[in-house]
Amino acid sequence: MQTVPEPYTDEHVIAYPIEYIAGIDLYNAGEYHAAHDAWEERWMGPVDWDEKLFLQAMIQSAVAFHHLQIGRPGAARQMYLAAKEKFARLNCRVFMSLDLEDYQAQLDRSLSWLLSVPDPRELAQPEIDPPVISLVAGVNKST
Repeated sequence: MQTVPEPYTDEHVIAYPIEYIAGIDLYNAGEYHAAHDAWEERWMGPVDWDEKLFLQAMIQSAVAFHHLQIGRPGAARQMYLAAKEKFARLNCRVFMSLDLEDYQAQLDRSLSWLLSVPDPRELAQPEIDPPVISLVAGVNKST
């Protein structure tokens, strides 16, 4: 039986807002709308612009999967593209200990099929292997 590593350490729990950590747990459990709610609670508060941008990208990536769960591939594509644009604007490799390059590669593997035709409603939804969020060792806001 393969052991799945924990998505974060005690060091991460101490360093980062509980809404961020809770959102990771919910996202990894496939509870995308609930993850959106957790991250949005933090996003709506007084946070720096870069954290706000990061959280918005995370929210949009979660909402993309929620839209797929409820059969709305067009809306999923819009959220996927919006998340990609915000991650690009962050212009860093790691933010709040999330390897953005790895996470975006996982997103692309899961969602790039949405971009293969003008209207993704024309396609049957393939089996999707959603990203798994796992924070890198150490606490680093951005690098």
